Amino acid sequence: MRSGTLHSTAYHDVPYTRGGAVDRTQVGALVQSAVDGDAAAWKALVEGMSPLVWSVVRAHRLSDADGHEVYQTVWFRFAQHLGRIREPDKTGSWLASTARHECLKVLRNLTRLTPTDDPRVLDRASEDRTPEESLIDSEDAADRAERVRRLWQELEGMGERCRQLLRVLVASPPPSYGEISAALGIAVGSIGPLRQRCLRRLRARMDPRGAA
Repeated sequence: MRSGTLHSTAYHDVPYTRGGAVDRTQVGALVQSAVDGDAAAWKALVEGMSPLVWSVVRAHRLSDADGHEVYQTVWFRFAQHLGRIREPDKTGSWLASTARHECLKVLRNLTRLTPTDDPRVLDRASEDRTPEESLIDSEDAADRAERVRRLWQELEGMGERCRQLLRVLVASPPPSYGEISAALGIAVGSIGPLRQRCLRRLRARMDPRGAA
């Protein structure tokens, strides 16, 4: 069993939307088929669940190289443990938790290896336009692209917890609360209230700019 294919572009250019037509209710069956050597099932899992993995990577704001490395590592670990996963239907939570663990490991290593007070290093926010802009309808692309740019700009100015949560929530198909909990280490019962608070704060930041 092989891991997912490494993308040749920066991971910020990888869309949040899924690449394959996998239904989350079918994930358990796909895992079992992959265990039995079904290459098509493995391909469907990688394509369908990769947006969730990428959303966790983005939430931790890794560099392009580190992001790709985490992505590859997650799928390699999944392939290693494929036949030993006790609850195949919760594969999304397993992938999210593993991605979070690998991201935190990378960040801990960076902290140890590159002590610095350079604000250009400490501020990992990207000023690049977001991949979501490619989804904007053609008839009002310019106007809506500007609003999306402002939205992500305001998101980057919010607290770390809100920024991570909202980035993970935009993955498609939408992650379950169990997957979000595994990805970010937030109690399931706290996700809904935190989501509402974060969205209210984001709306408050957007309204003065007339972009709500």
